[in-house]
Amino acid sequence: MRGSILLLLFMFGTVCLFSQKDSVEIRCKVEGLKSGTVKLISVFGDQNLFVDSTFSNAQGEFEWIRKKPYHPGYYYLILPDYTNFHMILDTDQHFSMFTTKEDLIGNMRIKDCIDNQLLYESLKLQLKHEIAMDSLNTMKNSAPNDSLVLDKFDLGIKQIIDEKKRQMEGFIKKYSDAFFVKFKRAGQNPDLMNLRNAKGEVDRDRQLEMYRLAFWDNVDLSDTRLLYTPVLVNKLKKFILELTPQHPDSIIRQADYIIKKSLVNKEIFQFVSNWIALNYEPTKTKVMDGEAVFVFILDKYFTKENAFWMDEKELAAIKKKVFEMKSSCLGCQGQDIISTDLNGLTRSVYELKEDYVIVYMYDPDCDHCQKETPQLLQFYKEWKSKGVEIFAVVLNSTDQKWRDFVKKYQTDVWINVHDPTNRSIYAKYFVDITPEIYVLNKERKIIGKNLKPDQIKLIIEKDLKEKSK
Repeated sequence: MRGSILLLLFMFGTVCLFSQKDSVEIRCKVEGLKSGTVKLISVFGDQNLFVDSTFSNAQGEFEWIRKKPYHPGYYYLILPDYTNFHMILDTDQHFSMFTTKEDLIGNMRIKDCIDNQLLYESLKLQLKHEIAMDSLNTMKNSAPNDSLVLDKFDLGIKQIIDEKKRQMEGFIKKYSDAFFVKFKRAGQNPDLMNLRNAKGEVDRDRQLEMYRLAFWDNVDLSDTRLLYTPVLVNKLKKFILELTPQHPDSIIRQADYIIKKSLVNKEIFQFVSNWIALNYEPTKTKVMDGEAVFVFILDKYFTKENAFWMDEKELAAIKKKVFEMKSSCLGCQGQDIISTDLNGLTRSVYELKEDYVIVYMYDPDCDHCQKETPQLLQFYKEWKSKGVEIFAVVLNSTDQKWRDFVKKYQTDVWINVHDPTNRSIYAKYFVDITPEIYVLNKERKIIGKNLKPDQIKLIIEKDLKEKSK
């Protein structure tokens, strides 16, 4: 069973709802709105999900009346003309909203809901700031290159930022328990520390490390409601994809940090661990050996105690996949392959004396294999004399198809083996799609994988350079 299917089946349906009041009574009026259907859209991570619909009359009036409350979270109301406005729901879902079609945000008035009152105070200030910032930046770009003039514009920008901070501080001081405040605080990013090295220069590495350490300080990972807002997935995207170097060791370190923190809430742990794992799933990631992140998360965190959404059979399938992939991560010792060549002789990767061995696994019927094999042959002709050998393993093939492929593409110049059972590579070299290329160095450590033929040269040259230091 594919990992993405196994994980995603349980990703969206198991989150428990909060204890809520026993009904919904939300009344809205948008002056100037024509009659038609109004859709209620909820947020879960980076997914927007249709929840409900109602009908707006000719006066722009519509309502949501029902016995069962909606789950707390961030919502969009899609109006008949496809414009929209936002709404926050917590446990008390009895309130009203009034605005006009000409200015949905600016004219919004809220009755009996502090969360939406704060939301629209924030949105109104945000709109004001966007207009002011655009104006300042336009004037700054056309202003003379004079430090005194430019400093005035920078001061104006700083005043806008400070006003935003003061508003947030006021919200926290007066309404610290409001859901909107928790949501808004969670989305705030920490300030960069002014850290200097011994030479007085900005220490970028320490600055980044301290920024990452403070990145989750204001996020209450015990609050399930945050799953139903954009904030968690936006934080994850920035933390994992932007603030972390896209190298397996770095990603694993930061993934371990945030997944461990998320264990305070089983539903949030489920979301965080799945989201990161699926970003580095085989065939889905462009990071070389991103699969190592996938393997690490499944191996360490998908246990009977933690993965509550899986039964024993599903967990066993996960563990089997981890076992199949674990030995083929970058830096692992490349395993020996013993199989039969075109002449019926037993051949082995470990018998080869060349400094570099390319393990090439392909399927004769694979379109990509047919395209990339000639490219690999060209590479081999250029690099064979430099200590490179290719050990080609055919997969999912009959003996005749294999021999026909070798003859057609003239690959009898390298070592070709055929194991109809695929047992010779099982749990040694993971193949998710073909062709699959692994590069082994002189010590037979895996130094490259998931490569195109034209990338092999770069991997070998990098290894040679590191050894020459």
